[in-house]
Amino acid sequence: MSPETILIILALSISFYMAWNIGANDVANAMGTSVGSGALTLRQAILVAAVMEFAGAFLVGSHVTNTVRKGIIDPVIFASDPNSYIYGMIAALLAAGVWLNIASYKGWPVSTTHSIVGAVLGFGILFGGFGAIHWDKVSQIAASWVVSPVLSGAISFSIFILLRRIIFDSKTPVESAKRITPFLVFFVLGILTLVMVFKGLKNLHLDLSLSHALLLAGLVGLLGALISIPLVSRVKSSRPESEDEFIDPKVEKSMQKVVMHLRRVKESVAGELSDEIKKVLDKTENISNRLEKYSHLKHVSTEYLTVEKIFVYLQILSACFVAFAHGANDVANAIGPLAGVLSAIKFGVVGMEAQVPLLVLLLGGIGIVIGLATWGWRVIRTIGKCITELTPTRGFAAEFGAAITIVLASKLALPVSTTHILVGAVLGVGLARGLSSLNLRTIREIVVSWVITIPASALLTAVFYFIIKFSFS
Repeated sequence: MSPETILIILALSISFYMAWNIGANDVANAMGTSVGSGALTLRQAILVAAVMEFAGAFLVGSHVTNTVRKGIIDPVIFASDPNSYIYGMIAALLAAGVWLNIASYKGWPVSTTHSIVGAVLGFGILFGGFGAIHWDKVSQIAASWVVSPVLSGAISFSIFILLRRIIFDSKTPVESAKRITPFLVFFVLGILTLVMVFKGLKNLHLDLSLSHALLLAGLVGLLGALISIPLVSRVKSSRPESEDEFIDPKVEKSMQKVVMHLRRVKESVAGELSDEIKKVLDKTENISNRLEKYSHLKHVSTEYLTVEKIFVYLQILSACFVAFAHGANDVANAIGPLAGVLSAIKFGVVGMEAQVPLLVLLLGGIGIVIGLATWGWRVIRTIGKCITELTPTRGFAAEFGAAITIVLASKLALPVSTTHILVGAVLGVGLARGLSSLNLRTIREIVVSWVITIPASALLTAVFYFIIKFSFS
């Protein structure tokens, strides 16, 4: 077997490993809040994410990709030594995959883009020195550690506060939810259509102008809102699951009548008998008040339960869109360097861009799906369960806030990470309920993992580069 064939097999295997780790870590971006809130079971989330992520990666994944992601280094510096470029890109893929593997095992939601950027950064410094790096790009990426979570956190915080005031502070939460749902559907579908256009479908070169994109988003949102009106009108308030917990309203009225009669009796007697009647009256009033409060709480809790059921569907809808866009966009983190390696082996030339064969897209899509199916639950648990307690309304606020942030960042060219956006959105929803609702230990671990992602990937790349180069020299 020739060295070129061995290198191709090695590159394909490591690229698949990288795609596996992207699925294991990044699937939580789309499905973490849905599982944490109970909108989907873990098995349902994996099935939905598998379909949407694979569809995004295979159907609209980039067919022409940058060989070195995010413009960290210029591939031209390797023109005179394509072999070093091949060894370095394979080492970068392996290093990013290993770091993601470690992070997924720990349950840390880290950025796959930052992992491959750190890996390429390490190789670039090793080969061309510090002067070969575009440090302005690196500084923008470092800024995203702050920009992403702060922006999405502020938006999600505002969405949840608005929902709480309009729906949960209302005397009739279900009716309020019914009135606002068509408007929410309009904005959800509209924003998520923009996410698709700006983040997912750009690989099909459907680069719509802002006015055309807004028109398309408006039409999709309006259609969804019109469909939602008859559907939401059928929603009825939930009854308690156990009939034993349900108290007939007649019982409450009867107790009120007993209190009224005892008061009359007390007024018509005197002496010791009046004292005895007062004791009975006090106990009866206490029971009547407790019964009234219990009935009210039961009524309110069933109203809230119904509202949460409405938001389950909105949250699942938003999760599907985010998964599709993620599969379309982030598969390039696995296949970009691979495409560059295959092109360099085949033609002996290092280029800025490379064609992506259909089988490579298929490889990336399958790798993502297997990764999320085997290890995806680890990071899903962190985002959905360990940062703050989530319900469908809170999960929806986080997912929708993240989608809005992605659209804003895409159009304003802000350096953001999808992972950091989602974590920031969950933090924002948690803060809306008070600092005590957040698990500060988990948050500290996540922040530390973000900071060390780039240097860890860079160091691992240097180690793997020398091992691979020594093996083929």
